[in-house]
Amino acid sequence: MVSQGSSPSLLEALNSDFLACKICLEQLQVPKTLPCLHTYCQDCLAQLAEGGHLRCPECRESVPVPPTGVAAFKTNFFVNGLLDLVKARADGDLCAGKPACALCPLMGGTSAGGPATARCLDCADDLCQACADGHRCTRQTHTHRVVDLVGYRAGFYDEEARERQAAQCPQHPGEALRFLCQPCSQLLCRECRLDPHLDHPCLPLAEAVRARRPGLEELLAGVDNNLAELEATRMMEKEALAQLREQAARVGTQVEEAAEGVLRALLAQKQEVLGQLRAHVEAAEEAARERLRELEGQEQVAREAATFARRVLGLGREAEILSLEGAIAQRLRQLQGCPWLPGPAPCLLPRLELHPGLLDENCHLLRLSFEEQQSQKDSKKDGAGSQVGDETQPQSRDGAQTPQEDGVQILKVERAESPQEDGAQTPKEDRAQTPQEDGGAQIPRGGRSNKKRKFKGRFKSVSREPSPAPGPNLEGSGLLPRPIFFCSFPTRMPGDKRSPRITGLCPFGPREILVADEQNRALKRFSLNGDYKGAVPVPEGCSPCSVAALRDAVAFSAGARLYLISPEGEVQWRRALSLSQASHAVAAMPSGDRVAVSVSGHVEVYNMEGSLATRFIPGGKANRGLRALVFLTTSPQGNFVGSDWQQNSLVVCDGLGQVIGEYRGPGLHGCQPGSVSVDKKGYIFLTLREVNKVVILDPKGSLLGDFLTAYHGLEKPRVTTMVDGRYLVVSLSNGTIHVFRVRPLDS
Repeated sequence: MVSQGSSPSLLEALNSDFLACKICLEQLQVPKTLPCLHTYCQDCLAQLAEGGHLRCPECRESVPVPPTGVAAFKTNFFVNGLLDLVKARADGDLCAGKPACALCPLMGGTSAGGPATARCLDCADDLCQACADGHRCTRQTHTHRVVDLVGYRAGFYDEEARERQAAQCPQHPGEALRFLCQPCSQLLCRECRLDPHLDHPCLPLAEAVRARRPGLEELLAGVDNNLAELEATRMMEKEALAQLREQAARVGTQVEEAAEGVLRALLAQKQEVLGQLRAHVEAAEEAARERLRELEGQEQVAREAATFARRVLGLGREAEILSLEGAIAQRLRQLQGCPWLPGPAPCLLPRLELHPGLLDENCHLLRLSFEEQQSQKDSKKDGAGSQVGDETQPQSRDGAQTPQEDGVQILKVERAESPQEDGAQTPKEDRAQTPQEDGGAQIPRGGRSNKKRKFKGRFKSVSREPSPAPGPNLEGSGLLPRPIFFCSFPTRMPGDKRSPRITGLCPFGPREILVADEQNRALKRFSLNGDYKGAVPVPEGCSPCSVAALRDAVAFSAGARLYLISPEGEVQWRRALSLSQASHAVAAMPSGDRVAVSVSGHVEVYNMEGSLATRFIPGGKANRGLRALVFLTTSPQGNFVGSDWQQNSLVVCDGLGQVIGEYRGPGLHGCQPGSVSVDKKGYIFLTLREVNKVVILDPKGSLLGDFLTAYHGLEKPRVTTMVDGRYLVVSLSNGTIHVFRVRPLDS
């Protein structure tokens, strides 16, 4: 018997695809059950049988085919019983008007029978009113359950019909299966019981079920326990994967910050050393110039005296020479001795002395180590040791190397010995020892280079080309906003028929986002934590592309139209756009009462009534095509920021279309600029989908550096938006959304 508590399951089984064959997708015909408990049509299984085996289409388990063929597989009487109920309903629905009585032709009435108004659940016959009254009064059928036909067709009596159903014997039509042959484990009717199984011990079906139900329930309880453990393990695996991604994003940020710190310190030392060098050279040059002036004066005096003496000796008369001989001799004696001539000036030549650690091939300022998760450490008392890069691998009990066999491992950044700290060492448990520190043999140069190549190969998937150095205003200062991972969640919902394709994001209320899923033609609402809040209804046949939230309204583009709808889905107005552009980016003005849309190289702004408020071409260039627009809420006039696919640049312009900043430098890596977002300080976040990056620019469009990279889990980022001015929401091509908190500069 089927209990009352199982009726919802029965209704679900009758109304779902439980009775459909997964091969032909039609209603099951002669259902046969495989050992893996999957049921298919007998003819469908015959087509799959090959070489004495067939493979289950659902679980892919290989099943041997009995020698007599697929007909020898067990007949699913449970499915047959459900099919009888479904067929009884379908036969009544297909009859023109009311179904005919099944007993009237047997009693000499019309061949077609009168219109049926009732049904006997025991006989499974439709009866007219007269036959139904007589059915209740005969000795043989007065215990039968006769119900009204309308209620039966509506499913009101499915439970009672199931209770009174009897499985029919396939060998003896019209005979119900009543016994179970214990030695043969075969269901028997009365005819089968009297012939080949006469001497076998048999039990009535009810008694046999009572005897065997506890064993089946015990086995089912064991499977339920296994399912609970499998579900718990699956959740642990998902949590471990999420923890790995979060930790990897954190470590990537730490690596970036540590590297920038080292670079800042190195740049500061460079400036200090260069300053010392300049000061030394300037002082030496000043002293040299002073000595040169003295030498030039002395040289001139000596040269003039020598010239005078030569002229007197060459041109003078004897009396003249003798009269000047005393004075000339005295002066020449003074100049010949040169008692006032300065000695050789000291020359201190500069030399650069590098710290030995910078020239050491084994010096690593940054290292990665790997450790097990805390839950796995608790479950393994004798867990394996930690890894450091590729230089050590976790050891198994027998000493063999078993890399990554202890489950999911977490990335951990360790600061290595700094070149400035002479002799300072980090604690032993936080620092991996080099081969020299272990007392082992020193690795040859060639062997070490091979290990470096191996290390680079392992991390090739997250390698990236760095962006150009930041501008001089922030170079070496470290005053850049930094991402802090907040959460990650999928956007695919149970009702979605296809994988999501997110083409638009926008803030929607406090700490909520609105997601435009073009593939499933939906506007989905999510909280920043990933909780699904429902959907905003869209007009029939619309596939939202770009979306923006206004004051008590939602604007979105779909095809070549711009729509404004209420949060309940009521269309307030629609406007036709240019057909020459594949997609149209929309954005809300800071006031919240106007919406802007990019149309064929220009920007159109509409008010809440659907009237065109203004229209301009950014910079006056008619060939400029903006793909994504976000407005600077920190600017009182409401500046526009957009990705220009014609000029392959990012452009910033004011409300009149005057360009106040543009970037098309090497920081784009030759990619087309993607989605743009702006935080509350005016910093611009630009998506570069081809290189898995989000770069950051200042409010005037000058590149500052990378904000998000593949280290943060970016894989084909598609659309971004800024929520509350401090949460950057990034959607990926697979429908996943990552949320990062933008750390302010003064944090």
